[in-house]
Parts: sequence; structure tokens; C-alpha cells
Amino acid sequence: MGFFSKPKEVEVEATPVAPQEVEEIPNLPTPLTSTVIASGLTVSGKLEGEGVIQVEGVVKGEIVLNGAVIVTTTGSIEGPVTANVIQVAGSIKGNCVAREHMCLEKTGSLEGDVTTISLIVHDGGRLNGRSNMVNEVDARTVAKHRKPEEDLEFGPNYKAEGSGDHKEHRDRKK
Repeated sequence: MGFFSKPKEVEVEATPVAPQEVEEIPNLPTPLTSTVIASGLTVSGKLEGEGVIQVEGVVKGEIVLNGAVIVTTTGSIEGPVTANVIQVAGSIKGNCVAREHMCLEKTGSLEGDVTTISLIVHDGGRLNGRSNMVNEVDARTVAKHRKPEEDLEFGPNYKAEGSGDHKEHRDRKK
């Protein structure tokens, strides 16, 4: 065959190919949207999102979650927590808003106020703060109605309206 010659046509016998059965792609399971803050780990800053956060280490900062926050016996949080469900077997130092349910286990402690629909404190659990039981919790509403701590007036010179000298109180109203 020369360089410029035409190649010979070769007949190729076509073999019929049987159609292969295509397996359906299986539905993949919905991935779990959970995060574990492991023991020995410290996370600083604001955590926001959806899913479940299990705290075995330390979180220093605010948690705002559409889901659940679980604090194990080795875990601690230093900051406010807002979530649908909060379960505490470790410790939280900060105010909590549980939109659905809050549970303090027998080893759990909360130093702060809690606002929730449902609160369980197991024998041994410690709540050092106020509890505000509501019918339906909306975190934005709770934040609007809560007075910042610096606005509170307490101390040895604080006098509640109506206390003390009634004549002085009447004179102030004039």
C-alpha cells in the first residue's frame, strides 16, 4: 500500500448486542447533619445551622441551631444556646432557649436562665437561674422582651416603686 493509496474497504460483520439491563440507582440515605465537638477540643465563636451538635469538649460562644444540642458529661458550653431541643449532662454557663424541650440530666448543670415549653430536671441536675415556661417559644420574641443585664437596677441603693416613704412617692408624682 502506497503512501497516497486508498485503504481497502474491509467488511465487518456486525454482531447484535443484547441490551444490558440497567440497574436503578438506589436511593441514598439522607445524610445525617450532626457534628461532634470531641473531648479535648475547644471551639470558639458562634455556631449556627441545622442538625444535631453533640458537645463532648468545650464551646466558647453562642449556639443558634434548628435542631438539637446535646452536652455530654465531659462537655461544656460558655455562652447562650438556642435550639429546638437541649439535653445537658455536662454544663452550660449562659441563657438557654429551647423551642420544644430542655432536659437537665442528673450530672447536668445550667448557670443561666431557661425559656422553654417543656423542662425536665432529673434528681441531681442543677439549675442556677430562672425558668420561663411558655406555650410556644420564638427565640426572636424572647430576645426582644428580655431586659439586658446592664439595664437592671439592683444594689443597696435601689428602691422599688411603692417602697419607702409614701409621702415622698406622692410628692414625686405631682
